[in-house]
Amino acid sequence: MKERIAIIGAGIVGAAIARELTRYQNFEIHIFEKEADVGWGATKANTAIVHGGYDDDPDKYPNRARLCARGNKLWRTLVSELNIPSVWPGALIVALLDEDIPKIETLLERGKRNGVPGLKIIEREDLLRFEPNLNPEAKVALYSPTNGIISPFDAVIALTENAIRNGAKLHLNSKVIDIEEKNGRYHIKTTREKAYFDWIINASGVYGDEISRLVGVDYFTIKPRKGEYYLFDNELGPISRHTLFPTPTPISKGIVVSFTPEGHTLIGPNAHDIEDKEDTSTSLDGLEEVYEGAKRLIPKLPPKRYCISNFAGIRAEPSTGDFIIETYKNVPYFINAVGIRSPGLTSAPAIAEDILKFFVQEDIKLIENPKFNPYREPIKSFHKMSLEEKAEAIAKNPLYGKIVCRCEKVTEAEIVEAIRRGATTLDGIKFRTRAGMGRCQGGFCTPRLMKILERELNLKMTEITKKGDGSYIVCCKTKDLRLSATSVD
Repeated sequence: MKERIAIIGAGIVGAAIARELTRYQNFEIHIFEKEADVGWGATKANTAIVHGGYDDDPDKYPNRARLCARGNKLWRTLVSELNIPSVWPGALIVALLDEDIPKIETLLERGKRNGVPGLKIIEREDLLRFEPNLNPEAKVALYSPTNGIISPFDAVIALTENAIRNGAKLHLNSKVIDIEEKNGRYHIKTTREKAYFDWIINASGVYGDEISRLVGVDYFTIKPRKGEYYLFDNELGPISRHTLFPTPTPISKGIVVSFTPEGHTLIGPNAHDIEDKEDTSTSLDGLEEVYEGAKRLIPKLPPKRYCISNFAGIRAEPSTGDFIIETYKNVPYFINAVGIRSPGLTSAPAIAEDILKFFVQEDIKLIENPKFNPYREPIKSFHKMSLEEKAEAIAKNPLYGKIVCRCEKVTEAEIVEAIRRGATTLDGIKFRTRAGMGRCQGGFCTPRLMKILERELNLKMTEITKKGDGSYIVCCKTKDLRLSATSVD
């Protein structure tokens, strides 16, 4: 008989765990997510960096230290198997002041302890040749060649699609509101359903402490830490050759200059502890802090008028400091995988591997799933096709000949495929196809996307949302509104 497992949270950690567990035929996997799609918490709004593993002190933060370096290696396989957009430019951690130099030397030694390959210090006379736009006042920098950049929303979608392909079941709009232990099993109540499970894996991000308290584990708290960002038009191209970090502080890796796999310059984040776990607003003061912080690394940043989007993400900061990955004698078969702050994106596949040890400790012999398929085909991007491939695609499917998003050159065929893969909202389409991510940020394509959602899902226009419950785009037809106003008069 299979072990029924509930994974609470479909962020990058929950998705990675689900995909890893489907390698074994012992398990029946169910993923519960409170949002209308996967990856809409910390996963979709971060710096998208696959860190090298030099930053975390193994004596203070052993989980972070060992899982980051391991995760970096695992991502190199995953991006190939799952067709996740990625680049591997390496990173420079820059000492701008003389007093920063000892910190750089500490990071070098720490990275060696953590098993990070290829680290070296680059002296001042070589820095500007290595990174021409860098602040000429820079003293030295630590070069980490294994740092990469991936698309985090593509990553979580790919992991989830592959997990489902291998037998996992996804429950969206299913916020867990109660957990009760009965006769050795957990009865989970969500906003949509009730079900029983043999195991629970808590991967609920910033809400990890609240879910944990439902089963009586309450020794830690998780606080939200907000970070704000600038995203610049990709027609400018990246302004740096590498991901650029300042020397880190006790609470943050600092305001970073980086870029996306698609070539957008990205700067941020700042770091401010807040109370509201849903507060992803940006502020003038916060964004100014980000811009001025990034200028310390690259004095000639793109002017702000080339910014196409500002956004903020929430990180889950645990009171323990380290990742909380553990089980409990008094709460059997409950696994916490929470407090996954930076470098959580990097560590996610290693965390998934780590979870397996808890099943082995319970004398569960892991039996490999002979039908496990590690590969996932992406939605075919018309923009990336050759002229011959475009002609062939249009001949097979005329919807490839209809551009819906002009900025990112996304076709109706790609939109329809995204909907068939599970997108039910505008954001669901955006994160699967990039429609709405370009210079106009959906100004042109939004009504066209809504028409396609209306047709494909048999929805009314008033039922279409940006990101699920409450985020409706239109309330009624203007003609109906005018008639209503006339009747009131």
